[in-house]
Amino acid sequence: MTRILAGIQAAQLGLLVNAVLVVTKLIAGIVGHSYALVADAIESSTDIFSSLVVLQGLRVASRPPDEMHRYGYGRAEPLATGVVALMLLAAAVSVAILAIREILTPHHAPAPFTLVVVAGVVVIKELLFRTVFRVGKELESTAVKADAWHHRSDAMTSAAAFIGISLALWGGPGWESADDWAALVAAVIIALNGGRFLTAAVHELMDRTPDEAVLDKIDQAARSVDGVLATEKLRVRKLGLDYSIDLHVQADPALSLHDAHILGGRVKSAIREALPSARDVLIHMEPYEPLQD
Repeated sequence: MTRILAGIQAAQLGLLVNAVLVVTKLIAGIVGHSYALVADAIESSTDIFSSLVVLQGLRVASRPPDEMHRYGYGRAEPLATGVVALMLLAAAVSVAILAIREILTPHHAPAPFTLVVVAGVVVIKELLFRTVFRVGKELESTAVKADAWHHRSDAMTSAAAFIGISLALWGGPGWESADDWAALVAAVIIALNGGRFLTAAVHELMDRTPDEAVLDKIDQAARSVDGVLATEKLRVRKLGLDYSIDLHVQADPALSLHDAHILGGRVKSAIREALPSARDVLIHMEPYEPLQD
């Protein structure tokens, strides 16, 4: 529950910061004639909804297993990731359409003060990204990491807006659309991030095998237990923030059923110690059968 709480707190922090930044950027963009800043505010508004989705996803994923959901509610976490990714893609399309419209429509150059607003946003969102992503990495949560990258994409769009506004002000008449081209570049960056996390969510929902490092950690923990002669048929799937593990362990055929059961319990404990996020660990005890040449 403590791990889930850390993810919820990270999402709540993002929610609060984004609410303030959306209002700030929207007002500055409209008053300062910067469409890149307005587009940035639109992208930030999706951050608010993505943080809400992540919050709800983590709350549902934290529910204990019940009669109707024997494996728990962990799938709510990658589902939340998928929703956040789709929101990123939708934001990218929206920003791109509006940016193209502004490129084709002559308008005023952005006001110089918008540069100060954008620079502040870049710093704040990058710090927020690093904070939330660190939590997501510690929890091994794709939803929290996707939410963090939503903040990073916001920092990128703000950086693109800074460049576009700078070019528009520096170039003078005829360079007004540089601000809008920056928004279009930002839309591409947002779309790439959305596609990346949508792919990750689909892989997790399809029970894709975790990274080799996770498998090696589990196998080495099992083999380190005295009495384990071999391991095979390791199957691992991620359920939200936790792992469900199925492993066949070979031991001395002369062991009694009671001793084999105790050995299996020791293997389970060793795996959970090596990988604290291992929730369900199923050990199948088998007689050791050395390979024949």
